[in-house]
Amino acid sequence: MVELKSPAAIEAMRAAGRVVARALAAARDAAHVGASLLELDEAAARVLADAGATSTFKGYLPSFAPTPFPAVLCVSVNDVIVHGIPDGYRLRDGDLVSVDCGAELGGWTGDAATSFTVGTAHPADLRLIAAAEEALAAGVAAARPGGRIGDISHAVGQVCRRERYGIPEGFGGHGIGRKMHEDPHVANDGAPGRGFPLRTGLVLAIEPMLVAGGRDRYRTDLDGWALRTTDGSRAAHVEHTVAITDDGPRVLTLP
Repeated sequence: MVELKSPAAIEAMRAAGRVVARALAAARDAAHVGASLLELDEAAARVLADAGATSTFKGYLPSFAPTPFPAVLCVSVNDVIVHGIPDGYRLRDGDLVSVDCGAELGGWTGDAATSFTVGTAHPADLRLIAAAEEALAAGVAAARPGGRIGDISHAVGQVCRRERYGIPEGFGGHGIGRKMHEDPHVANDGAPGRGFPLRTGLVLAIEPMLVAGGRDRYRTDLDGWALRTTDGSRAAHVEHTVAITDDGPRVLTLP
């Protein structure tokens, strides 16, 4: 079932979105050469605790996972596309890092992700991240009343395909509100003019995932969570929570 949010609910989600933005900023500030992924998670956890928010990730157990997720962040490095579990790995010069965070505050949730490089950036990684951010911006711009979910999917996919990046099949964005994952699904590629109608009050998490190798294949790590490219190519993941309003799309997870 799809729930349309009232203006008051959207304002409450905006408060949760600000916490997510601050947590992502703290994780990025902690991400220097030699820092462990656990340190990034701890930095984000402190932001959530200080705000009185709870993590929507920690303890989350979807049907595909063998165990509950153990952290407040997904931290995916280099060839990990999404769902990386923070551990003792220490960041190295040139690593590409994608960080995803969800928070609940006052019964409403926010979800966002960002990708960045650590130390000396590889030009190819910067191009990949720029394409992911462009795809996200295109998807957000398409989130307008009167359209269809397929308009968002098509906008994201056009950027990815134009730049010859792969799009992992079966993964994409989703509705969001009182729960982190709600209907409808938002694919990262598709045909315009199709799918669920875009109406005022619909709130979506739009999240492009791009694979540099151009292939859509991936494998799941032994932990049952992390998705990794099969060819070892790098990946980027960016995301915002976006409300559809009469005045156009409103991004709720900006700082």
